[in-house]
Amino acid sequence: MAAPRTYWTGHLRLSLVSIDIALYSATSRSGRTSLRQIHKKSGQPIRYQKTADGIGPVDADEIVKGFEAQKGSFVILEPEEIEEIRLESQDAIRIVQFVDHHEIDPRFYDKPYYVAPRGKAASEGFVVIREALRSAKKTALGQMTTRGREHLIAIRSCGDGLLLETLRYADEVKNSNSVFADIGNVDVDDEMLELAEDLIAKKTAPFDPGAFRDSYEAALRELIEEKAKGKAIVSAKGGKKAKSAQVIDLMEALKKSVKEERAGRSGKSPARKKTAGKTATKSKSSSSRNRKAG
Repeated sequence: MAAPRTYWTGHLRLSLVSIDIALYSATSRSGRTSLRQIHKKSGQPIRYQKTADGIGPVDADEIVKGFEAQKGSFVILEPEEIEEIRLESQDAIRIVQFVDHHEIDPRFYDKPYYVAPRGKAASEGFVVIREALRSAKKTALGQMTTRGREHLIAIRSCGDGLLLETLRYADEVKNSNSVFADIGNVDVDDEMLELAEDLIAKKTAPFDPGAFRDSYEAALRELIEEKAKGKAIVSAKGGKKAKSAQVIDLMEALKKSVKEERAGRSGKSPARKKTAGKTATKSKSSSSRNRKAG
């Protein structure tokens, strides 16, 4: 197995403590099938050419960056002007604060990276910080500079190492009030709420990402493999598109859902349970009549 590619190397600093570390990407897109746009008649891939309205194709050395200050009006920024304000890539992540895990709103999380010590000399200090974070159940907050930009980061214990996650800044997260404004206050029926809670409790299980399968990705790969073999594809598998169901009676739907979930956990269908109940009742009645006859 090839060694993981290092994303960043530097130091993790906590007060006067400095530890050599390396960051590795914690995610991969290798499992995704990438499709390209192809010219159907020739089979050649489509390529994109940079153009300007009213000008046509332009060369790369004629292109600069700009900000649209007003509709159709741009503030032009020269490369040297951007370079002057670009932050130098620093080789240190300075921890400035600690918070409880739950204090960070999930909307602020961006990209995850694994953190590991660089060399045996850094291992002891690394493990001390890892275990201290784990024991205190805290997340460390700090900032790091990569590729000319400063990122807010969070670090927590993760197995034998640490997990660093870049965070979005406050002005990058949209306020939800405008989205939820029309929901309003709705009086909830206590019985329906109890049924919903019961359903949630029965379907609660430990998180296992391996238990979930991307059915579209699997179907796409199968389609590509079959086409590559020269087989004619008559129709895609998976049946007709499901129609959106409209729940007319929420109470009845909740009751049926809880009933089916209970049946699924016991290994019996509702109908079988009902039949089994009748049989038991019938047997009990027969036994009672026999005792009386005796």
